[in-house]
Amino acid sequence: MPSASAAPQHPRSSSEVRISDVRSDVRAHGVRSNHALNKEWVELTNSGRREVNLRGWTLSDAHGHTYTFHHYHLRGRASVRVHTGFGRDTATDVYQDRRSGVWDSRFDSATLRNDRGRLVDSISWGSRGYRGHR
Repeated sequence: MPSASAAPQHPRSSSEVRISDVRSDVRAHGVRSNHALNKEWVELTNSGRREVNLRGWTLSDAHGHTYTFHHYHLRGRASVRVHTGFGRDTATDVYQDRRSGVWDSRFDSATLRNDRGRLVDSISWGSRGYRGHR
């Protein structure tokens, strides 16, 4: 399970929203079980005190799978998990509504961009020799 907790180095951004953790589930690839799909997620954390409107922000993997936030505000000093499968969005969990896995546990990256397409944060992991934030 990749994790963003090891001495992250973040790109320069005025946002206080970061990718704080990732759980990729190799069993989710090719599996149609919604339960299995929702075991893989990317967690975003807002370390600032102010709420951040994520409308139009995107979260993507190295293979071009992209999730776009629609009507979501991340509260100050709060986190949200972006699950792969179907579910009912709440303040702490949102769902991509996909029928197959996205995050590859062998090697992949998660990239967060704001509504202008600017890089906010990115983290990579896996057997290709890289790990951590860019």
